[in-house]
Amino acid sequence: MGAHHLTFLVPGDLGTPTGGFTYDRRLVNGLRDRGWTVNVRQVEGGPRPDEQARARADGVLAALPAGTLVLADGLAIGGMPSIVERHASRLALVPIVHLPLAAEIGLTPSDSAALAEAERRVLAASALVVVTGHGTPHLLAEFGVMPAGQLPPVVVVEPGTDLPETPAPRPERAGTHTVHLLTVATLNAGKGHDVLLEALARVSPASWHLTCAGSLTRDTETARRVSALVETLDLRQRVNFTGELAPASLATRYAEADVFVLASLRETYGMAVAEAIAHGVPVVATRTGAIPRLVGNDAGVVVPCGDVEALAAALARLLGDRTERIRFGTGAVRARQRLAAWPDQVQLLETLLEQHVLGHPVPSPRYQRDGA
Repeated sequence: MGAHHLTFLVPGDLGTPTGGFTYDRRLVNGLRDRGWTVNVRQVEGGPRPDEQARARADGVLAALPAGTLVLADGLAIGGMPSIVERHASRLALVPIVHLPLAAEIGLTPSDSAALAEAERRVLAASALVVVTGHGTPHLLAEFGVMPAGQLPPVVVVEPGTDLPETPAPRPERAGTHTVHLLTVATLNAGKGHDVLLEALARVSPASWHLTCAGSLTRDTETARRVSALVETLDLRQRVNFTGELAPASLATRYAEADVFVLASLRETYGMAVAEAIAHGVPVVATRTGAIPRLVGNDAGVVVPCGDVEALAAALARLLGDRTERIRFGTGAVRARQRLAAWPDQVQLLETLLEQHVLGHPVPSPRYQRDGA
């Protein structure tokens, strides 16, 4: 632990209750707890920043003294390579890649290629790259952002988890008449709400209720489409959408849930699944990111992404069998031991920054200046 300093660039309000912002917020608070001075600056760049966002980012970086360590959420800077390249020779830039920009579900091939090229230039100008899942380096290579073995170094710092002292007593509640399902995910094209609803519509009659927690405003087209699907499938009485929830309210939802379900099409880790396991909730989720490792063989069932029939079968299995819910709930309590705590992950990040960046001269950029 040392008295280090850094500037942390975030793509919006640090208090936003999404997985990416939660990760950033916990790193900021954790590093401060370890004695760091962390200056948080908001840079709302996004994948396709406008001129105002580019000018603000340029001004923020230009104002930093030479040699400053800059930890930056990839959404804050990934779409503005010319700005990053302009300042790379005097700053130690460390982007955090939650998901490669080009890997977002629903992009056209041309948009994906353009985002991959922008992010490639940003990462090539960096001193170190932090990714949040062990599968992310493969995605970076798959989309042509960073071939394996290319500098700068890529290090993995997975999210941590807060472990409640005593998980909810699942076995005592599992025999209630209505089985309470919970999913926690922003309504966007990649989270698979439509797959989940289609799967539930295929489950033979059973008493269940689904709560969907997550923003309804970040992808209004997907939210509209999902709402229409609820009507089409006649699930109005069985599904409700809460929007974003504060941490305390979300913890209550986990405590009340009998089964957690996530139908996501692509994750690099799976923070919501880890949170469910931390609360001792059995899981039905898709095979992406770290989810298979988190769930294992004892905390629930993992199915292929986008497979409606497989998801329906897994849900029917838990909805129709109290014994299975008890068994997987007990397994989820055991699986809590596989979860890393936030303080450990912050310490890991500190160690990696000290090893790769701090105490070293700012590296010369490893890229060709190929235009704005």
